[in-house]
Amino acid sequence: MRLFLIAPKWPENSLWGQIFFRFPFLSLTMLAGMTDESWDITIIDENVQAIDFDDLPDLVAISVMTPLAPRGYAIADEYRKRKIPVILGGIHPTMMPAEAAEHADVVVSGEAESIWPQVLTDFKTATLKSRYTADDFHLLTDLSLPRRDLLNRKGYFFINTIQTTRGCPFDCEFCSVTAFYGRTYRTRPVPEIIRELEQMDGRHIFFVDDNIVGKPAYAKELFQALKPLKKQWFSQASLSIVKDRQLLKLAQESGCGGLFIGFESLSQETLQAYGKSVNRSAEYRDTVKQIHDHGIGIQASFIFGADQDDTAVFSDVLRFVENAHIEAAIFSVLTPFPGTEIFTTLRRAERILHTNWEFYDMNHVVFKPKKMSPSQLQAGLDWAYQKLYGYPSIFKRLFPFKRGPIFFGVQNIGFKRAWTKVKH
Repeated sequence: MRLFLIAPKWPENSLWGQIFFRFPFLSLTMLAGMTDESWDITIIDENVQAIDFDDLPDLVAISVMTPLAPRGYAIADEYRKRKIPVILGGIHPTMMPAEAAEHADVVVSGEAESIWPQVLTDFKTATLKSRYTADDFHLLTDLSLPRRDLLNRKGYFFINTIQTTRGCPFDCEFCSVTAFYGRTYRTRPVPEIIRELEQMDGRHIFFVDDNIVGKPAYAKELFQALKPLKKQWFSQASLSIVKDRQLLKLAQESGCGGLFIGFESLSQETLQAYGKSVNRSAEYRDTVKQIHDHGIGIQASFIFGADQDDTAVFSDVLRFVENAHIEAAIFSVLTPFPGTEIFTTLRRAERILHTNWEFYDMNHVVFKPKKMSPSQLQAGLDWAYQKLYGYPSIFKRLFPFKRGPIFFGVQNIGFKRAWTKVKH
């Protein structure tokens, strides 16, 4: 039997829909790895290849994030018109199962490892249920290897994505990671990770963990084991990495070329409100220097639109990023994703403007800020991005090109091109 595993495309009006340095969705390759050999599997990432709706499989499964929900539902509706059963899963159907059920034969909530084999068995025996929910979080041992061989490699910057942990020990009110995983933080056995890495071609690795240093003792074990592989790797981490000099040194020695780090705000009051008081804004400049001194580049995340923010926030953050020579940055507007604390808070206060999920991509204002209008917040984000990815800023931040020049160079040019396309 034929199974299609599908990732919907990003909207054309989204920054993420215009990025050329794409990475594959690990969720689809992992689902394929959990599927037994009786299935003929096709992975379709609509950002890389178009869907031929005249080519009909026996079963379709679509992984859906919130801003991709409208397109995911449209794909599901097309297949159901053709009498093909559709399964919807991922973070958005988990948070909004009743909504997803309007477009699917089956809605899967939670992690797939403990559910997916049963779903496929029930399909074969014609006993498929309309809802499947993971009762608990899955142990990250003996996981099936992702089927990277099914990817269209030409469509991606590189395909070596791997996960070593799930969850985050922090509880930021805007974060959908905590909403999905709770405050759990689980780790894979390091020997299993090394065996998977040894099967990958190429030198560059991206760990898709939400916080690779969430458990420092584990991170040290992982970094120590990475050393002999001579890989260059990138991942996401919290600023807590600088509090442990040995951990930071091991990251450098194991081949860390860059980290995505959530600074989020220059205001300690805002950080406190976000539930991210582990960050100390007064220490940011020294923190950046320590990471840079270990040869590690930074992609910083800042969020605009907190209740404490006024229109000065845009120039303040841009000035900090440039003066600290941060290699790349992602500026986002505060986005109340379903299931998060901020969604509940803003909905209760009647400050959510709409639930057109297509615009919940962190680049569009979907709520009423306190100290500025929605249009001011949108204009401020647009101005900050335009300045950040102008050539003067790129050169100032990257010069003298010591840390990950190719990786961060591609990121900066890629974001510049993508933002230009979105705005024109």
